Amino acid sequence: MSILAAAAVPHPPLIMPEVGRGEERGIHATIDAYKEVARRLAELRPELVLVSSPHTTMYADYFHISPGSAAAGSFQNFRAPDLKISVNYDTDFVKALVKQLDAEDFPAGTKAERAPWLDHATMIPLRFLRDAYERLGIEPNCKVVRIGLSGLSPAKHYRLGQIIAHTVALTNRRAVYIASGDLSHKLKPEGPYGFAKEGPIFDAECMAALGSGEFLRLLTIDADLADGAAECGLRSFWIMAGALDRKSVTAEALSYEGPFGVGYGVAYFTVTGRDDARDFGEQLQNFTKKKMADRKAAEDPYVKLARKSIESYVKTGEIADMPTDIPSEITNQRAGAFVSLKKDGRLRGCIGTFLPVQQNLAMEIWGNAISACSRDPRFDPVEEDELPDLVYSVDVLSAPEPISSPSELDPKVYGVIVSCGSRRGLLLPDLAGVDTVEEQISIARQKGGIRPDEKISLQRFRVVRHH
Repeated sequence: MSILAAAAVPHPPLIMPEVGRGEERGIHATIDAYKEVARRLAELRPELVLVSSPHTTMYADYFHISPGSAAAGSFQNFRAPDLKISVNYDTDFVKALVKQLDAEDFPAGTKAERAPWLDHATMIPLRFLRDAYERLGIEPNCKVVRIGLSGLSPAKHYRLGQIIAHTVALTNRRAVYIASGDLSHKLKPEGPYGFAKEGPIFDAECMAALGSGEFLRLLTIDADLADGAAECGLRSFWIMAGALDRKSVTAEALSYEGPFGVGYGVAYFTVTGRDDARDFGEQLQNFTKKKMADRKAAEDPYVKLARKSIESYVKTGEIADMPTDIPSEITNQRAGAFVSLKKDGRLRGCIGTFLPVQQNLAMEIWGNAISACSRDPRFDPVEEDELPDLVYSVDVLSAPEPISSPSELDPKVYGVIVSCGSRRGLLLPDLAGVDTVEEQISIARQKGGIRPDEKISLQRFRVVRHH
């Protein structure tokens, strides 16, 4: 057998009547679509329900698969302690899955966290499914496997889905896949997380991809757009897409709402056969290679200098001599500079100087690039096999100027330096997810180890950003 159908569903706790206490009526279209999805899934009489959740155990570089034989949870944290869900895990399937993962040395399994609890993002779709069985008069005869997300790339999430689907076929299970995940959390100023312009854009793109079954669109959503939107479920959808690799599907977007400032989308996918043209993992690989090649070809001398510095250092472990063909515009000026590295859209290192400490800007970039790849305390040093996947940027800073008030800041135009005695925190301008002066100052305080109640002085600066 194989995966028979899949669904992308949200998980707002208030959708449970015991939690919402009437407030759930504000998302009645979501509830109606959720019930329809649950009815369709129940009628398939699956033996195995696979659920991926953003709110279970999550690691930066590892996917956590449900351990043990059973788990339970309640909505006690949402004022409904009597609302409880319990499941039996499909231990034989998990063993088979872990065997496949280990054979590939894939970073996933049942290690680490072993608490037998269920999170709300897992419990909510299972509650809808349980209610659908009751309405249909069907005795539920299925077990569950819960899958966590990670901070790894879209390709890794997709590959996990492929391995899951392969294991379903090997174990001859009648299976369905539920990708639990809300959309943007920043749709309205009065919402719990405020508003960001990226919110509605992200939701529109995500729902278009889900409704059309064009999973490459999901896999290539810009990381800054997703971060700015404060999305929740994108990685869950990536795994689902992998589980449907090379499968012909009928895709339906059944509902979308966002009345409380968070996007709730419901989509359903009926598997109708095989379609080798839907090899989105390979399409993603080709897309990424071309994008990286185009980006590298368009790099200006500042970025090329940072790249050459890092590639030489990572490959040899030694600081190479600088090239002799550096443009005079870089060698004839002095300025502070930050070198930033990203991998799969996520920060991989960032080190810089807000005032020049080297003889010229070229030497500033050359040295800071090496520090960014090897001395950023937040990350392990960059390894050679990562080099083809790195995206570089170089920010050249103007001289900082003191300001007397936060009103003289604009987080899209100015960077900020927050000082308290000898402690200092700096934040560059125009960063994804930093939309207000208050956020900018708060983050800079944190970086400098400065408490919110301590008196500070402010400086601002501009940057010229080179990609």
